[in-house]
Amino acid sequence: MAITAQMVKELREKTGAGMMDCKKALTETDGDMEKAIDYLREKGIAKAAKKGDRIAAEGLTYIEVSGNEAVILEVNSETDFVAKNEGFQTLVKDLASHLLSKKPTNLDEALEQKMDNGSTVSEYINAAIAKIGEKLTLRRFEVVNKSDSATFGAYLHMGGRIGVLTVLDGTTDSEVAKDVAMHIAAVNPKYISRDQVSQEETEREREVLTQQALNEGKPENIVAKMVEGRIGKFFEDICLLDQTFVKNPDLKVRQFVESKGATVKSFVRYEVGEGIEKRQENFAEEVMSQVNK
Repeated sequence: MAITAQMVKELREKTGAGMMDCKKALTETDGDMEKAIDYLREKGIAKAAKKGDRIAAEGLTYIEVSGNEAVILEVNSETDFVAKNEGFQTLVKDLASHLLSKKPTNLDEALEQKMDNGSTVSEYINAAIAKIGEKLTLRRFEVVNKSDSATFGAYLHMGGRIGVLTVLDGTTDSEVAKDVAMHIAAVNPKYISRDQVSQEETEREREVLTQQALNEGKPENIVAKMVEGRIGKFFEDICLLDQTFVKNPDLKVRQFVESKGATVKSFVRYEVGEGIEKRQENFAEEVMSQVNK
């Protein structure tokens, strides 16, 4: 039978599942609402949807490398405890293998792709939610390629709390690339070099620094000179190659890399939960929220 928008809306209200999952459930069950609900429950989707308003800001980053290709991803859970769960870690590794194999171009495409077990990525995650009992999300990923003359540097800090994937040209020494990745994990630069910083961002910083110097009562005739010195510190804060190398404070990262005959082509740094607003609740409020359900 024809599946109407009203039927999809009704099933969504009853189960909390996503629109596409509801439409698929109704199609598979020829529009039978009760069978569609059972279908979603069997897939773990209805149960998963009830957790949809929870905040998943814990989890893991992970990196998988295969030849000239690598993937870095972040998968979130609600608690750090679940992030240490063997089942969750298996989920993360399975997702990494799939992403590296199929190379989807974006998250939506990834979630709809079929895995080797026959389920979509979305269905596989929902099945894990039903089993583990927490909201789990594939938050982001990036597939990275390199040439034969380049090397990957993969580093996971604190078991995956921070993940960094670097590509260095001109060397096949993965330890050099990993050392740079470790530095990036620790210092968190925004750019590789100064030429990647937009003129707009530089001028905005220059204006702020100028006003700071004037507010400090510095004479106008030396403010410009002071600002140029502070701009150098600004670049050092945000540009990888200008930073003091964490493993050897006598060197800048640029000097370390050049001493190995290499150049930094790219890096990706993921930190679990960055940018996710974590809900703050005290214990009494949490108990009452459960009582009032």
